[in-house]
Amino acid sequence: MRDLVEIGMGRTARRAYDLDDVEIVPSRRTRSSAVVSTAWKIDAYNFELPLVTHPTDAIVSPGTAVAVGELGGLGVINAEGLWARHANVEDAMFRLVRAAEDVDDPTALVRVLQELHAAPIRLDLITEAIKTIRESGVTVAARVSPQHAAELTPDLLKAGVEILVVQGTIVSAEHVQRDAEPLNLKEFIGRLDVPVIAGGVGDYRTAMHLMRTGAAGVIVGHGYTPGVTSTDRVLGIGVPMATAIIDAAAARRDYLDETGGRYVHVLADGGMSVSGDIAKAIACGADAVMLGAPLAAASDAPGQGLYWTAAAAHPSLPRSRVAAGPDYAVDLKTLLFGPSSDAEGVVNLFGALRRAMAKTGYSDLKEFQRVGLTVRR
Repeated sequence: MRDLVEIGMGRTARRAYDLDDVEIVPSRRTRSSAVVSTAWKIDAYNFELPLVTHPTDAIVSPGTAVAVGELGGLGVINAEGLWARHANVEDAMFRLVRAAEDVDDPTALVRVLQELHAAPIRLDLITEAIKTIRESGVTVAARVSPQHAAELTPDLLKAGVEILVVQGTIVSAEHVQRDAEPLNLKEFIGRLDVPVIAGGVGDYRTAMHLMRTGAAGVIVGHGYTPGVTSTDRVLGIGVPMATAIIDAAAARRDYLDETGGRYVHVLADGGMSVSGDIAKAIACGADAVMLGAPLAAASDAPGQGLYWTAAAAHPSLPRSRVAAGPDYAVDLKTLLFGPSSDAEGVVNLFGALRRAMAKTGYSDLKEFQRVGLTVRR
């Protein structure tokens, strides 16, 4: 039964929980982390890490997409970002770094991003970026917004994209636009020969709707990062991640029964700052996590110590700040696998996931989704 609370006369609201509100319960068995597997697959593509990058220019360049792929994850480049609009992205990043130094104007960074994204998308630039990733041999993934999915996707597929990510702050099965045909995701996905990951969603019903479109994966959340994402302040919309992931996992189970065996992957995007959050997201039912801000600590992250989401560049209603990233820097491999000299869970992110699985006695991700949970409050 849903936990409803009365918030005023005649109005109730559901009590929901974030990742900080839950804890993983150890079981009667433990095992060595050496015999734990973090592998997963989506469609025909296999990965050693349950890691998909949040598609922001702050952490994903063609080079870092390749590096993530070589380390076992999936790097997702933003097909509407800086690499699609500017031939010299290094100059664009330098402008952002200079704007960050303007302490008297806190809006300067977002204004620069808006200006940079006002440049038109150039298919030759994004094609070249995708070519760089494709030639490395890793899986090629690119993100488009619902508004531009129909327009950009044919060219992205010609360039070599193997997994398409249709992502916005909130994505529904049908996106209605003024003066344009609505994007019907079921029809759109049905015409494609590549798997599509779509989101974000925050509840059971919308997750189920997206699963019924034929999506191979559903993104839960909208990349919320404390101090960066401001969707809750701007729109009043928030996603308590633990509850949202569990609801989407329930939709996945019901859809599996409904279709007689079609499994749709759940990707958690947001609310994860440290390795324990990653473990809790998987424990709540996610098949993989979509990480943004935690990867900004990588010394080769293109944001050069800054982090933002794509929503920061919206021309009239930005919903993300451009914020300083972590005050430490390690190479990407160390960030993901250690070793770490930090005791706060910000380095060796997936070594910690393996250890959490081992300490609770589970050998793979699907088993770990059945681990016990408690609520703090």
